[in-house]
Amino acid sequence: MIPELQILAINAVCLGVAYGFILPGLARKTPRALALNDLAVSVVALFTAGALFWDSGQGFDLLVFDVNWFIFALVTFVAIETPLALHFLRRHGIDPPD
Repeated sequence: MIPELQILAINAVCLGVAYGFILPGLARKTPRALALNDLAVSVVALFTAGALFWDSGQGFDLLVFDVNWFIFALVTFVAIETPLALHFLRRHGIDPPD
């Protein structure tokens, strides 16, 4: 599998589980609780990508830049998560933090 697709799949699965199962099941949906859960999910995604690509020297194409696995995983995680988070916040009537 193409390395970029592997990281995109890791990010998509982690965020799908988070926003499809974990976050909707929270008893108290506060910005702090969401942030803590988001931190845990991002650590899992980055750890998984790191387990595959740490010290591999593999370059990743981020449209106009060639970056390492960490930058690619982090940027794509944020890009995938942002619309999911905004939709979740609106759907549950949570004011996003300033």
